[in-house]
Amino acid sequence: MIFTVGHGTRPIEEFLAILGAAGIRRLVDVRTAPGSRRHPQFGRDALAASLQGRAIEYMWRKELGGFRRPRVESPHVALRHDAFRGYADHMETEGFRSALAWLIDTSRDTPTAIMCAESLWWRCHRRMISDALTVAGCDVIHLLGEGRREPHRLNPSARVEGSRLIYDVGAQQALAP
Repeated sequence: MIFTVGHGTRPIEEFLAILGAAGIRRLVDVRTAPGSRRHPQFGRDALAASLQGRAIEYMWRKELGGFRRPRVESPHVALRHDAFRGYADHMETEGFRSALAWLIDTSRDTPTAIMCAESLWWRCHRRMISDALTVAGCDVIHLLGEGRREPHRLNPSARVEGSRLIYDVGAQQALAP
C-alpha cells in the first residue's frame, strides 16, 4: 500500500500528525522543485529535519515531479490542461517507469507516502502517479487529513493497454484530412 498527501497550507505539526496517524515511515517528495517561499516549513531541508524528529525518512524523487510539457502528438486528449497531458506523456518515459518501479520496491517493507504541494489529490499529478501504481497492482490511499482517507479510483478518462495508461476516454479526436 502506498499513500499520497499534499502539504497545502497546513502548519507543519498538523502535517506531521497526518503522517503519524497513518503510520508513515518514509515520505517521498514528488515536487519538481522541493521548496516553498510561502510555506518555508515545507522546503526540502526544513521538512527533512522535521520528519527526522519523527523518525520518518525523507527522499526526493525529481523523476516523479510534475511541470512537464506535452508532446505535440500526445495521445492523452482527454486531459485538458497542458501540465497534465505533459505528465501523462512523461509517464511513458524510461525515467518515470524506473522511478515508479523504485517507489513500488522501496515501499514494500516501509509505510510510504508520496507528497506534493497540492492538498487535493485530484488536482495534482499525484492522481496520475496513483493511476500508474494502481495499474501496477498497488493499493493507493489518499490522506486528506488526520484520520481522513480515501482509496484511489482510476481516473475515468484513463484506458489501460497492457501496463500503459492512455487518457483519452470520452474525448473526441479530430479526424485527420
